[in-house]
Amino acid sequence: MPQTKKTAQSLRVATFNVENLFARYNFKQADAPVQADGFTINDLAFRIMDDQEKALTGKVITEANADILALQEVESLEVLDRFCSEYLSGMNYQHRILIDSHDPRRIDVALLSRYPLANIRTHRQQRNSNNSGWLFSRDCLEVEVAVKEKMLHLYVNHLKSKLGSAQESDAKRLSQAKKVAELVDARWKKEQYQGNFIVLGDLNDFPTSAPLAPLVKHPGLVNVVERLPKEERWTHYYAGDKSYNQIDYLLLSKALAEKNTNPPTIVRSGLPLRASRYTGPRLAGVGQDRPKASDHSAVVMELVLA
Repeated sequence: MPQTKKTAQSLRVATFNVENLFARYNFKQADAPVQADGFTINDLAFRIMDDQEKALTGKVITEANADILALQEVESLEVLDRFCSEYLSGMNYQHRILIDSHDPRRIDVALLSRYPLANIRTHRQQRNSNNSGWLFSRDCLEVEVAVKEKMLHLYVNHLKSKLGSAQESDAKRLSQAKKVAELVDARWKKEQYQGNFIVLGDLNDFPTSAPLAPLVKHPGLVNVVERLPKEERWTHYYAGDKSYNQIDYLLLSKALAEKNTNPPTIVRSGLPLRASRYTGPRLAGVGQDRPKASDHSAVVMELVLA
């Protein structure tokens, strides 16, 4: 599919859960690491898992054509570099950041950008309220991007999933959302939220949920997906109960939302065919369940900075 074009004055910001962007040891093919140009550990090559699916993931990213792209479920910076080299050639994502955090599946948040990264702050060290564990298993990654003469401040997140008991997962997601809101307040409240900042990522819950209330009801943040017709706001299809919901977010600052009144675009071309509510064009090769680009859609917004 062709890339979506943007105007010369604007930039495109997006979030996308790329679903298990891993690399694993290549035991079966017994590659010689030097000839195969593989990653090497103890002379064993390893490569991106499931080239067919990750090629589709790359095509969704190419279609979104974002200048700044937040990613979720990436294993490491080395894997991200390899993915960019193999599947995003020509997209010009020269600036990349991922900081390993604490998730037992080794999935982290990351950022790709065509603009330089001016300041980076991790919150992987944050503990929960009773100091019994880490607050952010996938970090809340703060990045300031230098967009020409202006700065864009991003809070990249992947909040706790709904796996496990509802009470425990809701409580952790609420604690995480509260902390992100505190970070926003500490930086922007005195300025009445009049800055170029965005909270974005996979928040793993619905806009009406209690755990996300600190963010979706925050006075300085606007859920721009709500600008779309109600039936078009979904970003994820859950096969378990056959439900379509928004769990991926671009929460713009009040200033950015006032400056940019357009709705975002949700790129669903890489979803599996089982998500039948989507009747638009799909990438060649997408299957009923697999292969697919991801079980999430990319959410893209064209912006002029305030």
